[in-house]
Amino acid sequence: MTVKDILAAIQSPDSTSEDFAALPLPESYRAITVHKDETEMFAGLATRDKDPRKSIHLDDVPLPELGPGEALVAVMASSVNYNSVWTSIFEPLSTFGFLERYGRTSELAKRHDLPYHIIGSDLAGVVLRTGPGVNSWKPGDEVVAHCLSVELESSDGHNDTMLDPEQRIWGFETNFGGLAEIALVKSNQLMPKPDHLSWEEAAAPGLVNSTAYRQLVSRNGAGMKQGDNVLIWGASGGLGSYATQFALAGGANPICVVSSDQKAEICRKMGAEAIIDRNAEGYKFWKDENTQDPKEWKRFGKRIRELTGGEDIDIVFEHPGRETFGASVFVTRKGGTITTCASTSGYMHQYDNRYLWMSLKRIIGSHFANYREAWEANRLIAKGKIHPTLSKTYALEDTGQAAYDVHRNLHQGKVGVLCLAPEEGLGVRDHEKRAKHVDAINRFRNI
Repeated sequence: MTVKDILAAIQSPDSTSEDFAALPLPESYRAITVHKDETEMFAGLATRDKDPRKSIHLDDVPLPELGPGEALVAVMASSVNYNSVWTSIFEPLSTFGFLERYGRTSELAKRHDLPYHIIGSDLAGVVLRTGPGVNSWKPGDEVVAHCLSVELESSDGHNDTMLDPEQRIWGFETNFGGLAEIALVKSNQLMPKPDHLSWEEAAAPGLVNSTAYRQLVSRNGAGMKQGDNVLIWGASGGLGSYATQFALAGGANPICVVSSDQKAEICRKMGAEAIIDRNAEGYKFWKDENTQDPKEWKRFGKRIRELTGGEDIDIVFEHPGRETFGASVFVTRKGGTITTCASTSGYMHQYDNRYLWMSLKRIIGSHFANYREAWEANRLIAKGKIHPTLSKTYALEDTGQAAYDVHRNLHQGKVGVLCLAPEEGLGVRDHEKRAKHVDAINRFRNI
C-alpha cells in the first residue's frame, strides 16, 4: 500500500467512508523534518542569516501509532507559518526540548520524542483512521485542522482550553505535523473543510485566522466592536490580513500599517482606506539598539489621527514586538487595549509605562485560540465572510524555500504547500458558492 492509493481514493468521486476505512495504511510517508543532531548548525549567525533551506529536510518517516482520541489524516495541502521558521532556525529554542518534555508525560506521548521533528501547524485533507473514543469524525471526512493540542486532565483548561497546563501547538511543540503526506492529530483539532475552497486554500487560514479571531474578536482578546479604530501592524501579512478582514467585516475601522506600495494596494483591495506605509513615511522608532525615539511615536500618532478624523486607537493588533511595541503603547487611546500574540522582531519589549498606567491602557497576551474560537473562525471562512489570503504554493520538496521566503518577508499573505495534492485547484465541492467569492479568494494571488 502506498500514498498513491490513498490519493486515488480521495480523487475518486465514488469513494465511501467504508472504502477509506478499508484502505491499508502505508508503513511510511514523506514528511518535512528538522534533525536533532543539527540544532547547532547556525550557532554564531545572526537570525537573518540563518537559512531554513539548509535545516529543512524531506524524509521518509514511519507511520506513528494511533492512540485514543486521535486521527490520522491524509494531508492534501498545508502552509508555512512563522513557527515553522522558528523551528527551522532553532530559535528562540530548539523544538526538541518541547518534544522531550512532552515525551516524559505519558507512555503514548513518548512517540513524539524522536531524533527528527515533523513540522507544520496547518492542514486540509481527509480522515483515514480514528482512534478509540472518536465518534464525531469518520474515515473519508474532508477536514481542516487547527493547531491546539490539549490533554484537559486539569481543571485549569475547562473554562478556556488555552489555559490547559498541557496546552501545546501541534507541529511546533508536538511531532507529526501537517507539512507531510500524513499527519497525526487529536480529533478535537478537526473542523469541516470549507466546501468552496481548494485544498491549498482551505489549508492556508487555520493558524493565523484562528489566532487573529481570538486576539481581535473574542472576549478572551480585545472584544472588538463596531466603530473601533484598530491599528494593524503588517496588515497585508499572514496574521494582519485576517485581522484587517475581521475589522472590516465587524464594522471597525482598520488603520493598516504596511511596508510598501504593493502591500498598501492589497489592503485597499480588501476594503481598507486608512493605510500607513511606514517605510515611505520613514518611521524610525529606535535611535539606536537601546534607545527609542518618543518624537517618532508622536509623529506616528499624529498621522493616525489624520486618518481617523482626530481619534486615537482603540485596539492595537500587535505581533512585530520589540520594534513597534513602544509606539503601540503610546498611540493607544486612554482605556484602550494592546493585544499581542507574537514578537517577530524580538521578544524583549520596551515601552514607557507612564503611558500605560496613567492612561489605564491594557496589554493582553493572546496565543492561538481554543476549539470554539477556531471553529467560529473556520465557520466564517466557510460562509464566505472571511477569505483565504493565499498568494503562492510550493511543492512539498520545496518547503525549505517557502520557509526562507517567509523568514525574509518576501511573501504576501500566506504561503501554501501541496502535500498529496498533485496540483492546485483540486477539492472544490461547491462551485456556485465559489463563483460568488472567487475574486476575494484570489485577491492575494493577483498582485
